[in-house]
Amino acid sequence: QVQLVESGGGLVRPGGSLRLSCAASGFRVDYYAIGWFRQAPGKEREGVSTINCVDNRTYYADSVKGRFTISRLNAENTVYLQMNNLEPEDTAVYYCAARYYTGRYYRWLAAYEYDYWGQGTQVTVSS
Repeated sequence: QVQLVESGGGLVRPGGSLRLSCAASGFRVDYYAIGWFRQAPGKEREGVSTINCVDNRTYYADSVKGRFTISRLNAENTVYLQMNNLEPEDTAVYYCAARYYTGRYYRWLAAYEYDYWGQGTQVTVSS
């Protein structure tokens, strides 16, 4: 059974850092793209960052470039999102998602491209 479990969210002051984890079970991330998405109250879900675990290419939304870093640890079948210099606008529920990579072109930061989703973890940036 495919399962994604996010952790690492919390309350942090502006300028602070958090590291989110997405632990995968039921499949090997090596053959998947794993994306991080977020949804703030009253807003649509938006793509934050994706790693294609087949070739390790990474993709970022403009709003987080230079502040967030996505990475993976193969042995743990886990993908991380390191978030630095957090801003109040980063406040949202963060979700990780997975899709099997078939080699075709994908819109890597589009939610509809992903088949499996975690339950989300809350990130609140506030002073």
